[in-house]
Amino acid sequence: MQFIDLNAQQQRIAADVHARMEAVLAHGRYILGPEVAELEARLADYVGVRHCVGVSSGTDALLVALMALDIGPGDEVVTTPFTFVATAEVIALLGAVPKFVDIDPITYNIEPTRIEAAIGPKTRAVMPVSLYGQCADMDAINAIAERHGLPVIEDAAQSFGATYKGRRSGGLSTIGCTSFFPSKPLGAYGDGGACFTDDEQLATRMRQAMNHGQDKRYNHPRLGINGRLDTLQAAVLLAKLAIFPDEVERRAAVGARYTELLRARGAGSLKDTADGLLTPHVEAHNTSVFAQYTLQADDRDSVIAMLKAQDIPTAVHYPIPLNRQGAYARFCCPDCTPNADRAAARVLSLPMHPYLSAEDAERVADAVTSA
Repeated sequence: MQFIDLNAQQQRIAADVHARMEAVLAHGRYILGPEVAELEARLADYVGVRHCVGVSSGTDALLVALMALDIGPGDEVVTTPFTFVATAEVIALLGAVPKFVDIDPITYNIEPTRIEAAIGPKTRAVMPVSLYGQCADMDAINAIAERHGLPVIEDAAQSFGATYKGRRSGGLSTIGCTSFFPSKPLGAYGDGGACFTDDEQLATRMRQAMNHGQDKRYNHPRLGINGRLDTLQAAVLLAKLAIFPDEVERRAAVGARYTELLRARGAGSLKDTADGLLTPHVEAHNTSVFAQYTLQADDRDSVIAMLKAQDIPTAVHYPIPLNRQGAYARFCCPDCTPNADRAAARVLSLPMHPYLSAEDAERVADAVTSA
C-alpha cells in the first residue's frame, strides 16, 4: 500500500500530460512560457480572485508575499508553531520575527482568540496555516487583523481546493499562498507554487519579486529572487487541474469513509473527547481536501509499529513544534503552546489519496483499531 498513489493519477492523465509537455518542447519557451500565463488565469478563476502569480515553490510563494508587503528586519509576523518549517523559515530569512501562537486543539489551526495578545507595535502581518486540508477560521482572523491594520497571508499549501463558508482557500485574505509539491492536493512533477490576491498593486509587487525584482528586462526597482514557475511544471498542472474538481470530491469521500469506519470500530472524535484514538473534525462551515488524514493516538509509536508490520505506511506531521526547534526556539517561550505540544506527541497520518479503494480504507481502519 502506498501512502500517496501518484502513479494511479499519472495513468489517468498520461496522454494529456505528454501532449502538453511536447507542446512546450516544441515552442521552447521553458521560462515564463504561455502555459504559465494560462495556468495563472485558470487558477485565479478557480480560487475566485483577480490575480494569480505562479512561483517556483510553496516556500517561495510565502517569501514573495512577505517581500511584496515590505516585511524585513525587526518586523514581527504572527503565525503558528504547528506547521511545516517553511512558514516560519521565510519570516526569519527576511530578518523578521515569527511570533508563535498556540493552535486550536480540534482543528490544529491557529487559535484566533490568542492572536490579539501576540500583536504588538512591531507586528506587520498575520500568517495562519490551513493545516491538513482544512481552512483556519479566516473571518475571525481577518477581523482581528483589520482592527490592527494588518494584512493576512493564508498559508494554503495543504488546503488548495478546500472551502470556507463557500469560498475557496487561497482567496480568503489579503494574499493566499499555495504549494504544488508533488504530494499536495494539486501537485506538479517537481516544485511549484502560487500566490493569490485581489490587490493589483500587491500582484505587481509579487510578480516583480519572483523575477529578480524587475519590472522590465534589466530594470530592477525591487529586491527579488529567482522564483519563477517552470513552463513544464505549468503544463503538468494544467493537465492535473482538469481532473482536480473530481479529485477533491474523491478526497472528501475517502476522508468520510475513514471516519465512518474508525468510529464504527470505537474511535472517538476530536470534538468530543481528549484521549484514546481520535478522528479528525471538520467544521460545519468547512470542506477539507484531506492533504493528510490525521488521527491522534495515545501510544502513537506502538500504533505506527503495528501498522508497519502489516505494510501500512504512516507519517507524522509534525513531531516537533517550531518553537521547540533550535533555529526558532529563541522567538518564543517553548512552554507557551501546550496544544501544539500535545498534538505533536499524538498525531499520525494514514495513507490518503483520491484513488484509495474502499477495501484498502477498510484494511487500514481494521489495522488501526486493532493496534
